[in-house]
Amino acid sequence: MLKRLNSALAPSEIELRDDSEAHRGHGGYNPAGESHFTLMIESPAFADKSRVERQRMVYAALGDLMKERVHALSIKATAPGE
Repeated sequence: MLKRLNSALAPSEIELRDDSEAHRGHGGYNPAGESHFTLMIESPAFADKSRVERQRMVYAALGDLMKERVHALSIKATAPGE
């Protein structure tokens, strides 16, 4: 995930946390892990974009991972200086 995000969005800051274990027993939980994530990302690519546009950019960067591996992704996407 980080490789795809770095390549597509060239973030100035990025933190991806795997929260999967906290969702044990909930829908979408995968015992192998890596199903629930929190992403904090800052990128110049987000300047002048709405919250929805930024989320779409993240989803586009992750592509098939959003359908195959990721059940839930909490996103905080900002532009530098926000």
